[in-house]
Amino acid sequence: MAIGASGSGAAFTYAANQGGFIPEVFSKLLQAKFYSSSVLPAISNTDYEGEISGQGDKVHIRTVPAVSIADYTGTVSYADLTTSTVELLIDQAKSYAFKIDDVLSAQGDIDMLAEASKDAAEQMRIAVETDVLANVVTGATTIGAQTTITSSNILASILDIAKELDELNIPEEGRFIVLPPSMISLLKQSELRQAYLTGDATSPLRNGQVGTVDRFKVFQSNLLYTPSTGTDATYTHVLAGHPKAITFASQFTNTETVRLESTFGDGVRGLKVYGRKVVTPDCLAVGKWKV
Repeated sequence: MAIGASGSGAAFTYAANQGGFIPEVFSKLLQAKFYSSSVLPAISNTDYEGEISGQGDKVHIRTVPAVSIADYTGTVSYADLTTSTVELLIDQAKSYAFKIDDVLSAQGDIDMLAEASKDAAEQMRIAVETDVLANVVTGATTIGAQTTITSSNILASILDIAKELDELNIPEEGRFIVLPPSMISLLKQSELRQAYLTGDATSPLRNGQVGTVDRFKVFQSNLLYTPSTGTDATYTHVLAGHPKAITFASQFTNTETVRLESTFGDGVRGLKVYGRKVVTPDCLAVGKWKV
């Protein structure tokens, strides 16, 4: 006879004589998995993504030519326009690979291939974004001193970065700052309170944008570079500036399914190549902050 129930009506435990059995039910649903929001498309220049085909490619980016101003004395002299180039090397690559066993596929409870592929794409994005956010730090013109951030000084610290960018004539339109969740919380507790929040209801879900401060769009990310060793250990490297500072280009060059030889199943693998570079150092500032 039934002696008890487990869960929410999904399975019952029975006992017969000295033995028993527990019916097993395999759900056709998967437990939800949550990923970090992507901020990279919002804080970088991705104009050159369509021009790469594989690892080792070089993208030659021309700079805007400089035009000189002269006093007018009755005659005009025409200067030649000169421009330099910046090379973006597609020298980074990451891959994933997993197998789908025929027996697992035959059970048919879940489209495991589709779900695993979605997860692979998200994990790839997180891995690439983590790498990019860490490596662009050294390319910034303005790198601040180590600062302990509180609700009392976070607003002033942000305004100090704004001043540094103003003095370098960086455009106000499109400026960003990326903060970790701990500092977003402090910002909400600051003297500014929640008055800075925008009305864009879709942004927090789409790309981590949570509001604006001064002329900065404020983004939240768990992927900012925080060294575990060295002189900057435990200090999160907050990024602020203009999207023209960072050029990023990436592409999945291979995504394929192959029949495996050593087992009965299919192998799925993907290769993503990318390059990242700070092409306008004045447009990027770094704050070494911790709470």
